[in-house]
Order: sequence, then structure tokens, then C-alpha cells
Amino acid sequence: MESRLTHFDETGRARMVDVSAKSVTPREAVAEARVRMQASTLTLALSGGAAKGDVRVVAEIAGIMAAKRTADLIPMCHPLPLTHVAVAIDPDPDLPGFQVRALARTDGKTGVEMEALTAASIAALTIYDMLKSADRGMSIEDVRLVQKSGGASGDYERPA
Repeated sequence: MESRLTHFDETGRARMVDVSAKSVTPREAVAEARVRMQASTLTLALSGGAAKGDVRVVAEIAGIMAAKRTADLIPMCHPLPLTHVAVAIDPDPDLPGFQVRALARTDGKTGVEMEALTAASIAALTIYDMLKSADRGMSIEDVRLVQKSGGASGDYERPA
């Protein structure tokens, strides 16, 4: 682990990390989020009765689109040529709600953790937006990096 924050120089000024000397390597990251809601709201979403359309399909598309715009949203992120983004939204009756999982891949000089986290976050926010008329008490929880591979810092997997 770095002992200092990489987005600040020696004088404390904000900077984008210089990755020009790094090698291009395959990178992958997986992030997840949960959207907790009333059981009746989950039933509504799964029935296709939500006023704004198919919640899962729209939220999966929103997550993919968001991953592609991460560098526009987070100031110090490098724009990356993403080679693959996938978002899967699965119902979880025990929650009750939805489990969101996002995967991002690139061949690049820096990781895709922020792209995966952005995809999961925006997909969860889209679920909230599409269902808020039925349930304003929903909560978005546990947005987190699950795993990442590639790069000098090596692989990471969140402990179970």
C-alpha cells in the first residue's frame, strides 16, 4: 500500500497520477451494490408494472453507460478504453430488493475499479429512480469493490 495519497503532489496540490511509464496490462474489476425495498415494490418491479418500464433492463443499460463516462464524473480518473462492461441485476427476495453486480475490463495502464463502482452505483440509483413513486423508503447499500486484477498492485479479493 502507498503511504501517501497519490492524487496530491509533495506540496499538497491536486494532480492526476502520471501513468505514462506504466505498462499496458489486462485489468478487470467487479463491484456490487444492493437496493433494499419493500417486498411489494420488488413484486411490482418484477411484474413489469413499474410506470417507467422494465426496471432491470433500464438499470443495466444505465450502469453500462455510466462506466463509459466515469472519467467525466470523477475528477482524477483517467479516461479508459473499456473493452467490456457488464451489469447484472438480480432479485433477492430475502433482502427484499435487488443485487447489482458490475464488471469492467480494459487493457491499460491503470485499473478499472472506479468504472465498476460507477456502473454499480448508477444502476442502483436508476432502480431507485424508477421505483421511487412506489417506495421512497428504499435504500442503496453496500456499494463496494469485490475484486480486481491486473496492475502493479496485484490482485484483490474482498474477504467473504
